[in-house]
Amino acid sequence: MAGKFFVGLDLGQKGDYTAIAVVEQWVQALGGFDPVTCEARTTAGLDVRHLERLPLGTSYPEVVRRVCELVRVPELLGNCVLVVDATGVGAPVVDLLRRAPLECTLLAATITGGDHAVRGRDGWRVPKRDLVTGLQVVLDNEELRIPEGLPMARTLVTELMSMQVKITASGHDAYGAFRSGEHDDLVLALGLACWARRFGGW
Repeated sequence: MAGKFFVGLDLGQKGDYTAIAVVEQWVQALGGFDPVTCEARTTAGLDVRHLERLPLGTSYPEVVRRVCELVRVPELLGNCVLVVDATGVGAPVVDLLRRAPLECTLLAATITGGDHAVRGRDGWRVPKRDLVTGLQVVLDNEELRIPEGLPMARTLVTELMSMQVKITASGHDAYGAFRSGEHDDLVLALGLACWARRFGGW
């Protein structure tokens, strides 16, 4: 049974890729009924359906065009939530996307170093730790499935393995691929998609 789709868009700058991750929510019947609620017992999770890195130097109007193309494929049309990294250069891209014919729910998420996700008038402020630890939780609980044959899957796994935590001089935690030449764009795009599923109320 087809479920709802969540699309994460991490916007790159000069030396960073723009990345897109698409996940599909699934629900599986376990059989029997919950003794408290009397509802059918189920388990739920996410399948990674699409991973994409746009070439370095891709213009933001071209990014918007590609995202529109992707969210308007038959499976996703009217059945997806798009969450966009609105940090820094992301704000004008969010404005472009709001004017585009997306046919999906659009959430803007500014990634912060804070402790709690906060909803504001123009979108969400989301701690990077929520994106990274949220991914870790669904992976540890086997609620996120990454097909081996999916293009970019190996790159994603490499990024996940390279993700590190650093404690700053002020005592705050910082997350990222801190070694030179490594990227975390796919991890962040996937983190945004998974976060939307957990906190968006769907």
